[in-house]
Amino acid sequence: MIPLRFLLPNLVTLLAVCAGVTAIRLGIDGRYQLAVGAVILAALLDGIDGRLARLLKGTSRFGAELDSLADFVNFGVVPAMLVYLWSLHALGNLGWVVALALVIACALRLARFNVMLDDEDKPDWHKAFFVGIPAPAGALLAISPMFLSFLGVVESGAYIAPGVLVWVALVAVGMISRLPTFSGKDIAGRIPREWVLPLLAGLVLSFVLLIAFPWHMMLLAVLAYVASLPYAWKSWRKHAAREAEMEEASMGGEAPAP
Repeated sequence: MIPLRFLLPNLVTLLAVCAGVTAIRLGIDGRYQLAVGAVILAALLDGIDGRLARLLKGTSRFGAELDSLADFVNFGVVPAMLVYLWSLHALGNLGWVVALALVIACALRLARFNVMLDDEDKPDWHKAFFVGIPAPAGALLAISPMFLSFLGVVESGAYIAPGVLVWVALVAVGMISRLPTFSGKDIAGRIPREWVLPLLAGLVLSFVLLIAFPWHMMLLAVLAYVASLPYAWKSWRKHAAREAEMEEASMGGEAPAP
């Protein structure tokens, strides 16, 4: 008998896959706003399933493998198809090659992430960072030019296809790069009492603005994430330099070998 708590997180993961694959159908039908909304829903569900598994103590190897496969579909295949249907098709084979590059980069990124989970020797401060742009963030970055169309800044994706091609290629490189990015796992579980009301007010205001101005807020979130990349790199170097100094000091304090 398998406890029900092991099934619920996997059910959320499968719902995320349904949302992602449905986005492809919506993109084929030309309903790009609903398609992007389905990708965002898949990203939200992806953030829920792991936390739900840990909360219910229902983590399993099967769930981890299913989550990885779901991420490949939702954040590799789906955004590549959407951005190709919306814009890159205007560039013919070159556009398709870049779409494939995004899919391949996502697969490699997820494979590297799974392998790095087995590394038990890495310092604790490494948990605050990802290596490369994570798959959900990469998917949202790849489809972010579509927000410009939704806001009326550009007429169509074909109109800015060369720029979209360069942008998607950069996102693919960022996913497989060694660029450190913030993971958010180091955020404390408790906050000072005086921050409770301002934080609640800020979250409610952000939620209201997201409903009223969804594409403005999504574009702002993408710009904020891109702006955070240099700070993540500087923070990584700072931690690495401190660790190197500590290792050097510990080695200097040892007695020389006979």
